[in-house]
Amino acid sequence: MLERIYTIPINEAFDACAQDSTCGCPFCRLQTMLESNELEIILGGSMMEPDVRIKTNAQGFCLRHYNALLDRNNMLGLGLILESHLDELRAQLEPGGIAVFAKGGPAPVAVERLERLDKSCYICGRVDFSLGRMLANAAALWDTEKEFRDKTDAQPYFCLKHFRMWCHEAKRYMIKKRFAEFYDAVSKVVLAYFDELRSDVSLFCRKFDYRYDSEPWGNSKDSVERAIKFLRGV
Repeated sequence: MLERIYTIPINEAFDACAQDSTCGCPFCRLQTMLESNELEIILGGSMMEPDVRIKTNAQGFCLRHYNALLDRNNMLGLGLILESHLDELRAQLEPGGIAVFAKGGPAPVAVERLERLDKSCYICGRVDFSLGRMLANAAALWDTEKEFRDKTDAQPYFCLKHFRMWCHEAKRYMIKKRFAEFYDAVSKVVLAYFDELRSDVSLFCRKFDYRYDSEPWGNSKDSVERAIKFLRGV
């Protein structure tokens, strides 16, 4: 079932990437947009909302998003978030718990709490949820709208991370025959870029051999950076 709140940004991202190949994977573009929105919101009015503060106290943030929050230069806002997060976390670390674990004893509650903290991030959770809904809606759009299938064919590429995620959602949504058609269409976009990128990386490597000094660089100069984006996404 299509959700209009998601279909509008999906179409905008697909249109932008089809018009300008340097925009790359449309789902990477959507993920970047979602992350930017969450960073803006968390340091804005929602910072003081009790239900949000309960979640940030419990989940914290991953290192990448801590650094992204620092880059926003709202040190007071981030400081207030950290103050209550540290207070709650400190109260959950019973004295001596980590020392017991270090001596080979059973893992105490404190260590289990730190393990959960290491795997959680408030922003990652929010972005993953919204991106998942966008991927599901993009599958529905492909299934029901020829115009969107044409937009898909016009994409410069889909990174492997989002290609996998989109296929997963499409397989859940579509009947077997329709999913086969979807996979054939999307994989053509992915594999065409894959082969082009592989060729560019090979040329980039050859250019360090003096025998290829006279060979033009073509599109290979930024191929290493593009390969990493293709392999891992945003």
